[in-house]
Amino acid sequence: MNLPALDSEHAIDAAIREAFRRDGHVLVYALAARDEVQAYRPVIAAVMDDVGRKHDAQGRIDDYSKLFTQVTNVWRLGEAARRIVFSRRFAGVAAGVLGVSSVRLYHDQALFKPPGRDRTPWHQDRYYWPLDTDRTVTMWLPLVDVDEEMGPMRFASGSHRAGPLGELAISDDTDRRLTALIDERGWPIWSAPLRAGDATFHAGGTIHSAGANRSDRTREVLTVIYYAAGTRAAAPSNPNQQTDLEVFLPGVRPGEEAKSELNPILYP
Repeated sequence: MNLPALDSEHAIDAAIREAFRRDGHVLVYALAARDEVQAYRPVIAAVMDDVGRKHDAQGRIDDYSKLFTQVTNVWRLGEAARRIVFSRRFAGVAAGVLGVSSVRLYHDQALFKPPGRDRTPWHQDRYYWPLDTDRTVTMWLPLVDVDEEMGPMRFASGSHRAGPLGELAISDDTDRRLTALIDERGWPIWSAPLRAGDATFHAGGTIHSAGANRSDRTREVLTVIYYAAGTRAAAPSNPNQQTDLEVFLPGVRPGEEAKSELNPILYP
């Protein structure tokens, strides 16, 4: 299969870095060209179909099937999927916004939201991650154009600077509490339609959500989570972090460097 390499650099300027530092999220236009996205889109779709046929739970505690179909570590399910997840271009932007010289892979996710699925509640990713750092970032790369009807990402700008916020497992109760907190602290809400190949990057502490899919098309997205190389594993503070430690950092103990065969350096 002749697929684009996705290794070329995508320069980001000081304004992008400052926006990420200030807001906890940033939009990078045309990170992948439309023809590159079209080349890899059927690769991710095939992985989703294969995992769906096997009814693979993917090692997670929570069931998000009412919100979207999720597959983690698609890079392990075929060489073509590995090529897009391991993109040096994407990882270079992740390192750039984090202000670090090198990043490792935590894990990837293919997230497909079919028509009629509900909005994703407000949540904070780092609640789930046993990583002793705030240098973490998620790339959200749509494989199709995502307009307002399809349910793009929504970020509470500046929320990444908030301290510990208690129990934050994705739930209706957490959604209500975070909705009230966003209003109380006056964090502005950012959202925008994206074209296939645009990408958002958000910090692990940024409170975010995504709208319901009110369109007649599936919202197809690939996410990749990166963290600064040299990070150590943290002692799990909740059952989700314990599961993540076992699934995504196999063999790593708290206090050790967070690296396993599942966490290669993707940049430089």
